[in-house]
Amino acid sequence: MSSELDRRRLLGLACAGLGTCLLRRGAAAEPVVGATVPGDEIPAREASWYRSLGERRVECQLCPRACQVADAETGGCGVRENRRGVYHTLVWGAACAVHVDPIEKKPFFHVLPGQRALSYATAGCNVECKFCQNWEISQFRAEQVKAVYLPPEALAKAARQAGAPLLSATYSEPVVFWEYVRDAAVAGRRLGVRSTVVSNGYIQEKPLREVLPLLTAVKVDLKAFREKFYRDLVRGELGPVLKALEIIRGAGVWLEIVVLLIPTLNDSEAEVRDLARWVAGTLGHEVPVHFTRFHPTYRLTNLPATPVATLDRAWAIARAEGLQFAYVGNVPGHAGEKTVCPGCGEVLIERVGFRVLSNRLRDGTCPSCGRAVPGVWA
Repeated sequence: MSSELDRRRLLGLACAGLGTCLLRRGAAAEPVVGATVPGDEIPAREASWYRSLGERRVECQLCPRACQVADAETGGCGVRENRRGVYHTLVWGAACAVHVDPIEKKPFFHVLPGQRALSYATAGCNVECKFCQNWEISQFRAEQVKAVYLPPEALAKAARQAGAPLLSATYSEPVVFWEYVRDAAVAGRRLGVRSTVVSNGYIQEKPLREVLPLLTAVKVDLKAFREKFYRDLVRGELGPVLKALEIIRGAGVWLEIVVLLIPTLNDSEAEVRDLARWVAGTLGHEVPVHFTRFHPTYRLTNLPATPVATLDRAWAIARAEGLQFAYVGNVPGHAGEKTVCPGCGEVLIERVGFRVLSNRLRDGTCPSCGRAVPGVWA
């Protein structure tokens, strides 16, 4: 749903019955629900995860950067601000991107195949990937991006009326709008709409554990399996991401992992093997891992697209290391898009790109051998 006509229709659904009046918080008026405004015209709300350091300074306790922020300054993500010793999120309800997508686009391959998700994002990110595909919103601050005012109830209602059984926080980085994710998940539950998150996994343990029970599935972009890559190309750390993956898996929330293979930077046989062994040994053989094709973008345009042969090699290594659901992404028609029964080899779900051609699963089991396939199928 990318055309302006479809966008207006979606916003109309979100605003139906809601956008005829102004909501108020104290003396300040909020925008009309569904109105498109500069991001800084949507009122800030107190953040949920921070502590006071005294003298009007605060420490953010949302992501591992743990920014210490002086009065009138923002954190590293650019969308959280200290106002006289009270930390605020500037992007609660400030959706700068709203689309209805196939769930396969996230990608989730083991979550309601063929269904759609109402995807939403705000400005901001807590890392700075040189290869970011959505840098126009992730690397900008709230005041630099126009946003649609969609509080959680309106977001959930839009999903329901668009026939999408899922919400998906995605595109930029949901960690920086974690309060919005939490509240949207609560609102969605009331209407029978489940919530998913597409994240870099760079988050502290407490906020992650507090929101996980509200989520149906999480997809984490594991940028690489080397600290140097995270330091040089992401401005983040690998360790906290691995810890987050363990927490998500341990909480019983459905988890899938995406690895964008970038030529010469994170695509060596040794690194792919180390990553696959860690996933199999720490998270389990049944966690899906998608190896996806890089295309030059943003600040990393000096490298070519990932050769398909490199993806083939990673796919083979992952399966050799015992990963039962290794996939290849961004290569429509590749055999690595199919879900295959690890018991008998039957093709269970056939895909081309974001489209499901056939789904032979029966109540989450293989029709040929009866083996249960993990995922969210019902």
